[in-house]
Amino acid sequence: MAHDHASHGHVPHGHSHGAGHVHGSTDKKRVLIAACLTGGFMVAEALGGLITGSLALLADAGHMLADSIALGLAWYAFHLAGRPATGRLTYGFGRVKTLVAYTNGIAIFVIALWIVYEAWGRLMHPAPVLGGPMLVVAVTGLLVNIAAFFVLNGGDRGSLNMRGAILHVLGDLLGSAAAIAAAVVILATGWTPIDPILSVLVALLILSTAWSLMREAAHVLLEGVPASLDRDLIAKDIEATVKGVREVHHMHVWSLDGTSNMATLHACLNDGVDPHMAVSAIKKRLAAEHGIDHATVEPEFGLCADSHDEHDHHHDHAHDAPRDRRHYH
Repeated sequence: MAHDHASHGHVPHGHSHGAGHVHGSTDKKRVLIAACLTGGFMVAEALGGLITGSLALLADAGHMLADSIALGLAWYAFHLAGRPATGRLTYGFGRVKTLVAYTNGIAIFVIALWIVYEAWGRLMHPAPVLGGPMLVVAVTGLLVNIAAFFVLNGGDRGSLNMRGAILHVLGDLLGSAAAIAAAVVILATGWTPIDPILSVLVALLILSTAWSLMREAAHVLLEGVPASLDRDLIAKDIEATVKGVREVHHMHVWSLDGTSNMATLHACLNDGVDPHMAVSAIKKRLAAEHGIDHATVEPEFGLCADSHDEHDHHHDHAHDAPRDRRHYH
C-alpha cells in the first residue's frame, strides 16, 4: 500500500543506513567484477562453440551474454539505489534492485526455453562435435564461473538483486559443468546426443530457481507481507505489550526491496494515554521484535476516522483531528 509519506515531510532512508549501506557498496563492486569476468569469457566460449559445433558451449555462451547484460543491470541497480530520495521518488531508488531481479528471472526463462528449442533440433538432426577443443573451452569456462560465483557469494544473500546475479552465474557454472561432461562422453564414446541432452537438463534446473526468484520479487513489487512476518500476529503483539493500546487496525506491512521492512497502522488508544509516548513505544516494539525499522502510526481515540460516513468524516477532521488523529513518524 503506497501511503503518502512525502506529505509528512520525512525522508524514508533515515532508518536503515548502517549495515545495509555497507553491503550495498561492496555488493556493487562484486557484481561489477562478476560482469567483467562473465563478459570477457563469453566471446571466447561463443567462438569455441562455433568451431567445435557444440550446442552446450553455444548455449552457455548465450547464457553468459545475457548474464553479462543482467549483471550490468544489477550493478546499475546498486548504483541507483545509492542515490538519495527526491520529492517525486520519496523512497529513493531502492526498489530498482527488485525490479531488476524480476527482469533477470524473466530473462533466465527465455534463455532456458531457447536452449530446449535448440536441443530438440539437435536431437532430430545430430551434428558432429569436436570433443577435445570443447573440453578445453568448457574447463576454462568452469574456472571463470567458479571465480565469479565466489566473488558474488560473499555478498548480501538477503538482497534479491544479489541473488538474481548469483543465479545467473550459477546457471553459467552448471552450463560449463554440463559441457565438460558432454565433452568427456563424446571423447570416450563418440555419442553426440549427450550434448543437447545435458543442455536441456541444465535449462530445467535453472527454470525452477528462476521461478522462485520471480515469485519472491513479484511479492515485493506487489507490496505483500514479507514471508518472515505475520501482520495479524504483529498487531496482536502490539495490543498485548504496548501500554494504552486498545486496538490495532488498518495495518499494512511490506518490504521496500526485500530487506527493508515497513509498516503503517492505526492505533486506537485508551482515554488519557499520551499519544507521543504510545507511538514511540509502538515503533520501538516493531523495530526490536519484528525487524520493522520504518513505521507510520496514526493514534486514535474513540471511533476510527475511516469508519465514518463522508459527512461525519469531514466533521470529525474539522473538530477533533488536531487533538485525536495525528500522524507520527
